[in-house]
Parts: sequence; structure tokens; C-alpha cells
Amino acid sequence: MLASRVSRRVVLAGAAAAAALTAVPDVAAKAHAAETPSYRWRNAVIGGTGFVTGVLFHPSVRGLAYARTDIGGAYRWDDRTARWTPLTDQLGWDDWNLLGVEALAVDPAHPDRLYLAVGTYAQSWAGNGAILRSEDRGATWTRTDLTVKLGGNEDGRGAGERLLVDPRDSDTLWLGTRHDGLLKSTDRGATWAAVSGFPATVSQSGQGITFLIAVGRAVYAGWGDGDGSATAVNLYRTTDGTTWTAAPGQPTGTTAKVPIRAAYDARSRELYVTYADAPGPNGQSAGSVHKFGPGTGRWTDVTPVQPGGSDTFGYGGVAVDACRAGTVVVSTNNRWAAVDTLYRTTDGGRTWTSLKDSAVFDVSETPFLKWGADQPKFGWWIQAVAVDPYDSKHVVYGTGATLYGTRDLTHWAPQIRGLEETSVIQLISPPVGEAHLISASRDIGVMYHERLTASPARGMATNPVFGSATGIAQAAGRPAYVVRTGWGDNGNGAYSGDGGRTWAPFAAQPSLAHDAPGPIATSADGSTLLWSFVHWDGTKYAAHRSADNGATWSEVSSFPKGATPVADPADPTLFYAYDTDTGTLYASTDSGLSFTARASGLPAGDSQFQLAAAPGRSGDLWLSVKWNGLYRSVDGGASFVKIASCWASYTLGFGRSAPGADYPAIYQVGSTETITAVYRSDDEAKTWVRVNDDLHQWGWTGQAITGDPRVYGRVYLATNGRGIQYGERI
Repeated sequence: MLASRVSRRVVLAGAAAAAALTAVPDVAAKAHAAETPSYRWRNAVIGGTGFVTGVLFHPSVRGLAYARTDIGGAYRWDDRTARWTPLTDQLGWDDWNLLGVEALAVDPAHPDRLYLAVGTYAQSWAGNGAILRSEDRGATWTRTDLTVKLGGNEDGRGAGERLLVDPRDSDTLWLGTRHDGLLKSTDRGATWAAVSGFPATVSQSGQGITFLIAVGRAVYAGWGDGDGSATAVNLYRTTDGTTWTAAPGQPTGTTAKVPIRAAYDARSRELYVTYADAPGPNGQSAGSVHKFGPGTGRWTDVTPVQPGGSDTFGYGGVAVDACRAGTVVVSTNNRWAAVDTLYRTTDGGRTWTSLKDSAVFDVSETPFLKWGADQPKFGWWIQAVAVDPYDSKHVVYGTGATLYGTRDLTHWAPQIRGLEETSVIQLISPPVGEAHLISASRDIGVMYHERLTASPARGMATNPVFGSATGIAQAAGRPAYVVRTGWGDNGNGAYSGDGGRTWAPFAAQPSLAHDAPGPIATSADGSTLLWSFVHWDGTKYAAHRSADNGATWSEVSSFPKGATPVADPADPTLFYAYDTDTGTLYASTDSGLSFTARASGLPAGDSQFQLAAAPGRSGDLWLSVKWNGLYRSVDGGASFVKIASCWASYTLGFGRSAPGADYPAIYQVGSTETITAVYRSDDEAKTWVRVNDDLHQWGWTGQAITGDPRVYGRVYLATNGRGIQYGERI
């Protein structure tokens, strides 16, 4: 019996309820933490930036749709306001693994019901998945914990949907898993049991069931673990809810090895299935599109364009027009030579038109989508495609960075307001200048935020363009000077002389920067750079130093390999580094030429331990060492004292001091007693107040946090999948 361990109901009241979801909240911290002040939390707008893996229009309600993402939760679309509402922000620290949404399902007969299958990773170190059930379109939820793992961020995450309300009975749900076969619930998802009669062999390493779809009163299941041979089975069906058999005459071979998605045209009574030779989103080189007549048992190959030669790709998304029989839209996926596209047919697949060929894009609302070029790309990782059942010309498709929509099949624009899925690694809030925020993120590099309520007008920082950033730093005494590192198209390091508005690549870079760009620091006056190097596989290398703005570099052999360099904000000759392997604080008093060990015997063993320097002061260091707590040094790292007011600290930053206070406000993600949350201290960490609440938790938030040096109480928080959150006192 694969049943729930616990089923929990959370009712959320007030205006914030529409955006809420969580398991039972942790016990509120009492020791060392005062009552939570009133804060308003919003996203610093970028717009999308992550992989939208599924979009589903409700078949019975005009203007209602839902979207899922691989690491950033689920959203509800409201056509009247043209915005997405996040539905999973209340998932807390302990439930970080549930922010990846494997599948979603709606009940055509009960428009207010919504179901999510959540779980980001299927690895042994990740927690099990869960089913979230709502009777009010995601305003409140009931949660059932599963005894199996789901993989919202695994290969094949763009397939699906793997969750389905049975077309015969709204109380019955089906869940296809990757490694545990087919599950069934007869009580609307409260409990689940394995379907013993499902004929496919369960795999512990493959894709398992890739989608479930209702075809009239029957249910079809795609099977992704076939070998592509002439006898392989990749599609099963049941017509009575009990007996499952292979669909007759189905296509086989490499181009039909993995069924990705399916859509049923109820008007023509034909099922369309997209196939590829791998689950995607990467690694596909062949694919096809076939349609099947359940009444006739006839299959027809309706592939728009056959992959071949250098033009390799698979097929991904598929959607039918509920208003017009034989009108279907499919997407290519992993097509790099000719670039991915959508194909549309109005005659059941006999002829197809590429929507890319006539597409006109307007990305003025999210300029980063130009990726440093003159024009945006049509997209990549296109596995989510949907056609509005009430508007044939309203088509949307998800990519690895956004969700595009059209109302006339020609003009396309991001349909992304309210949906933010950035994975953020570092934040700077400058003390002066136009922008209050500069961010560094995975996939979209570095951005200069002129406004918090609109996507950065300059898009991604260019010259070079970074795919992913690895570090940013600002000279404390010369804030116009900013440096950044990452994976770039024209070098992996750059500097700015105007506070991050414009950039130029370093004149040279160490050879290690090609394969292992890591974090960087600049001295308080901007005269010295220290660049650390860490390969993506974790291998650490010697740091390098430049005293001429990156024109030449020299190795610093005494710097602890792989450590994050930290500049003293007041003395340009001082640098620090924390060796997480040995628990030793190193310091340099000669502008980074050499480092010597100071304090030792501190917590070790985790590369994510963080060292921070208090602004405006020399030698005032704070060390966040996760569950080992928080430490402080006021003598440049010669000695540290453990802070008694919290038992865990994951990331820490500083902002403008409270009125009447002479020390910066401190912000951290940590624990004062039992709950991991966002806290502020106005008295040098003697006491803390929690500044987020149970509606705003965003899963794992241990990467970066900083206060605003110009606005007391404003805090910026990096999330892993819900973008940049910022909170302000109200």
C-alpha cells in the first residue's frame, strides 16, 4: 500500500490567501525573537527566467489556466488581470524539495478543484513527493505525503502530465511515477495505492510513465522506458479502469522511443502523440509526431519535419484546438541548428505551417530575452504548449526562460507577469546611485535593477554576456567600481566603472577562468582583485590576484583553494577568506599578496558556509555556519565568539541601521529556535525579529541576503526558484 503518511489541511484567510500554500507551519520561534513585524513581500521583477514545464488551460472555465515550473512551484493565470498568481510560496525550508512540480491536473466537472504532484528530485538524498489538493483553485490546500519520489527537475520534466482525474469518476485519480509504476487514488488523492495490473516493468533508472491522458472514457499512459525496438511498447490504455493493455499498432523505433506528450481532439476523435529518442529537455536528436484513431485502431505518421543531418531534434509539446477539429500545434525540442519552432496544422496533420517563420516578437517587457543580441530567439526547451479552448488564436508555449503568448498567431510577447523563477546566487545593494539592486543569477547572469517593479531595462549585463554568474563584488569605498565573474561569451570576468550600468571584459584572465570561474572580490578602493576558482564538479584551485584591473594576474598560493574572498570594507589592504575544509580563517594585510591563518578550530566540512564583513568597519566579520550557528570577530579574524541568540545561520547581510542605532541592521536566514525564517536584528544580533511569515517562505533560501543601505527595513532575498524577493515594512 503506497498511502499517505499524513493528510493535512491548511486554511488561509485574507487577501494573501490567493497566493498561499504550505504544510503545517513550524512552531513559531519564541526565544530571542520578538513578534513578527508587518512586512510586505514582492518580487523584484525580472520576468520568468526559468523552465516552464507545463501549461494547462481549464476546459470548463474561460480565462483560467495553470502553469508548473521545474524548481519554482505552480501558478494560476487570471485572464482578466493578465497575471500569474504563485500558489506554492508557503512551502517552507523543510519542504524545499516540493517546489518542483512534476504534474498538475484539473477536474473538468468541478472547476475549483486543482491537484499538484510535487517533488523536485528523485535521488536518494531528496525527500519523497507529495500530492497537494485544492477545492478553491489553489487558495487553500490539503497535503498528502507520498512514499515515492517525484522528479520535477529531473530529465523528462517537460513531459506529462503524469497526474489525471479519471474521466469516469471525479473521485478517482491516477499518478504515473518515474520509478514506482502507476498509482491510483479513489478518494480524491487522500490515499494512494499501487496498480498491480499495470503491465510495464518498473524501472529504477528510467522515465517510467511520461504522461496520462483521458481519451473519451478511456485512459492512456505513455511509457518512457522502452528500448525503441520493433517489439517495444510505449503506450498503454485502459477502457474499464482495471485492465491495462498495449495500444495496438503503435509506432516503434528510434524516432518513437520515448512518448513525450499527448493531446486528444474530441471533435475528430484522434489522439496526437509527440515522440523523441530521449526524454529531454537535453539530449534529443530524433523524434516524430503520430496520430491514433481509437475507434479504428489506425496510426498515421504526421511528423511536420523529419530530423536529419545536422538538424537534429525531438518533438515535445502538443495541443489541440477545442474549437476546430484537426487543428493542432506541436513543438520541436532541442533543435539548435535551425532553432526550435512551433508547427500548426488545420487539416489533421496533412500539412503544417511553421509559426516561427511569421513570428513578430515584442520583449520590451522583459528585455533580457534578447540575450545581448538585437532580436530575441523563438525559444528552446519547448515542451509546454497550450491552446486556449475558448480562443483558437490564443496559443502559449513555455521555454527555458519564459512563457510566450499570442492572440493572432503572429505577434508574440512574454505572458509572464507574476511568474518569477530565477535561481539567484548573490545580491548587492549599492549605497549610492540609480539602482538599489544588482543581482547575479544562474542562467541569466548579472542584472542592474533600475526599478524593482519592472524588468531591468538593459536586460542581462553584456560585454560579456553570462549564461550563469559565479560572483559579483563592489568596491566599498568606490561604489562606481563593480566586478563580475561567470560563464561568458567573451571572457569570464568583467568590470564596470559606472556602478554596473555598462561593462567591459577584463583585458586578460587566468587560464583557470575558462573552466572554473568562481567568486571574486575587490578591495575597498577597487585597486586589487582576488578571483577564486572552483570547477563545476567541486575541484578547487589556487586564487589569482590582479592590481591592474584585470590586465595581468598572478597566483596567490597561500590563499585557501576554492574559498570565497572577502574584502575589508574600510581598509583596502585587508582581505579575508574562510577555509571551509579546515575551519580556519585566513587574512591578508598586504592587499592580497599573501594570506596567513588566524582563527582555527571553527566549524568545517560544508562549502556553503559564508563569511561576511560589516560595512563601514574594519575587521568586523560574521560567519554563518548553518546548523553550527553564527560567529563574530571584531579583530579581523584573530578570534571568534559564538552568537547565543540563534542556533542556525545560513546566510547573512547588512542594511541601513534603525533610527537611533549606530550599527547596521543585520538580516539573516536562520533559526532562533525551531523555525528557519528571515530575521532582522537592530542590536548587533542580541535579539531578532522575524520579517517573513508563513505565507512567504519560498522553500530553500540559504544562498544570499542583503539589506538596503539607504532604506531602513528593506531586505532583498535570493531564492532558488522564486526569483528575488524583497520585503519592506508597512
